[in-house]
Amino acid sequence: MREAADVLVKEAGQPKELHEGELALAELVFDTEAYVDDFNRSVVAAYRRGVADAELPADAGVARSIIPPGTASVRDFSHLAPQIPEFIREACVGCMTCVSACPDTAILGVALPESKVAGAVEDFAATEPDPALAAATAGTHFAHTTKYAEVPARKGLEPASFGIFVDPRHCKGCAACVDVCHELGYDALRMIDKVPVEEGTGEATLDRFARDMRFFRTLPLTPPEYRNEKALADLMLGEHALGYVGGAGSCAGCGEATAIRMLVAATRQVHGPESMGIVAATGCNTVYGSTYPFNPFLVPWTNSLFENAPADALGIRERWDQAGHPGRRLWVLGGDGAMYDIGFQSLSRMVAAGADIKVLVLDTGVYSNTGGQASTASFGGQVTKLSAFGAELRGRSERRKELGRILVAHGEAYVAQTTPAHVNHFYRAIMEANAYPGPAVIIAYTPCQPEHGIGDEAAMRQAKLAVDSRAFPLFTYDPRRGESIAQRLSLTGNPATRDDWAKNPDGSVVDFLAFARTEGRFAPHFGAEGAPTAEILATQADRLANWRTLQELAGLR
Repeated sequence: MREAADVLVKEAGQPKELHEGELALAELVFDTEAYVDDFNRSVVAAYRRGVADAELPADAGVARSIIPPGTASVRDFSHLAPQIPEFIREACVGCMTCVSACPDTAILGVALPESKVAGAVEDFAATEPDPALAAATAGTHFAHTTKYAEVPARKGLEPASFGIFVDPRHCKGCAACVDVCHELGYDALRMIDKVPVEEGTGEATLDRFARDMRFFRTLPLTPPEYRNEKALADLMLGEHALGYVGGAGSCAGCGEATAIRMLVAATRQVHGPESMGIVAATGCNTVYGSTYPFNPFLVPWTNSLFENAPADALGIRERWDQAGHPGRRLWVLGGDGAMYDIGFQSLSRMVAAGADIKVLVLDTGVYSNTGGQASTASFGGQVTKLSAFGAELRGRSERRKELGRILVAHGEAYVAQTTPAHVNHFYRAIMEANAYPGPAVIIAYTPCQPEHGIGDEAAMRQAKLAVDSRAFPLFTYDPRRGESIAQRLSLTGNPATRDDWAKNPDGSVVDFLAFARTEGRFAPHFGAEGAPTAEILATQADRLANWRTLQELAGLR
């Protein structure tokens, strides 16, 4: 929190340079440490007690929409859901997929030398009212894995125990972590009921989880030598990775929040805790990211309008470069409207300008923030608030805009289509974008549970299916690879890259219809016997044509 606050101080300039009307803001920012302490003590505490409206006066920070960093870390969602994930250590392999998948920073991992774990458990238990119970439950969070124990031992290191902990305050019970673990075939997490009295101990489930999280907070960070550089999910074990602390007001299982967490983790961990800033276009991300007084970010960010975040970023980039900070990574966040539609011209101009600015497009294929209208990122036939299914109109009649292909046509820019479900592909795209000396745009498929008609746990599963079915193919386009598009464009990460459609192990085809049948937004296109409409068949043909175009550009056809 202090690190992010210091960045705000550095960005403020000198008070003597400010006009008289701006002096109050300068004083506010320059006394950052005192302001943050007072904010947490008075404002955040009052909101948590539910008395803010009655007791708090307006202040300069509120007037200027300033929220200190990381205030959402104390937000409590523990009573939101009736269930919570429980760790089954015997089944864990330490893949870290669950930690990356969680949109709320509610599941955390750590790897520590075995000798340190035993001592840490003993020291913590001695501080608790029931030492035996505290030691017993704390110890259940550590597993013996090949990845963290046996592989390091072969290198002459002490074997490490791998621990998984669930924060009951931030967990919204979406079960995304359970689902991704099951999809990988490990089943090291399961959902259990929150009960007031657990059998055997007599304590409440939430009390047990809260105590075990207190234990986790006493543990040291994972030593660097136990992090696997090739398994990029291990970035979340880094000392600077948690720059998005949880406590945001996003929906349970939000696909966008996972992408943002992974972006912040990859940038801070590689480039340092004061290495980045964010310009956020109006959308869901700005709502759940700044539900006053709760800010989940430890990096400085500003919210611009729906349509001009890239233009705002151009000014910030210029100022940073003038001030001698060319190495800072500047990221723009925006959804369908901000990047595909009303803000497309601003994005295109930013890319054409060649500025060293990075963009994360949160592609939900629908305007989630304003009620679920269709966008040009929506699929043909998709049913939304403004593209209903009826006798005359049968869902969205237009084709989806291929933003990735349009950006590739700009030439000298790094472009990627990826999803948080493809962990290594996503992290590598972020790292390559950060290293690219110019504009970079990452288009991430981020499912929206209520608008897509999918379960809270399904974001990662549906993102993977979107790729497998050619609804949203993966690719990276890097001008550093060569002069031709075929040299620059890679479809690595997609299944069966030379075929039209991928197939399941049983031989069944994974086409767009297989994807559409799993989501509520396409349900009206399948009759009682499952027969598809002409409209959804047209979308299937469009998805295949897009895939064949990408194959051709990549030199695979």
